[in-house]
Amino acid sequence: MLTKTRTSSQFELKSPAMHEPNEPERELETIELDQFLKLAEVAQSGGQAKHLIQSGAVLVNGIVETRRGKKLRPGDCVTVAGEEFMVGSDSDEEAEE
Repeated sequence: MLTKTRTSSQFELKSPAMHEPNEPERELETIELDQFLKLAEVAQSGGQAKHLIQSGAVLVNGIVETRRGKKLRPGDCVTVAGEEFMVGSDSDEEAEE
């Protein structure tokens, strides 16, 4: 699901295949910051995402983040140039139905 408002956007992460019943549950829904910026169409390429991140223009949960590989989880808030993007999950979409 993709919802976009004037000042905030929400992007849903797709869950990998279900884990085995006897396997302990792990944090499966993550996305790296640079990939998220491309998905959110803030950056058109990996190089542009890298430049934005390393220049200090990206905040994650209100803190400047300079690591491209920072793992984002549902509920994280990414801010670029005053625009906020919320990371969601498939389970959020299912709860709405």
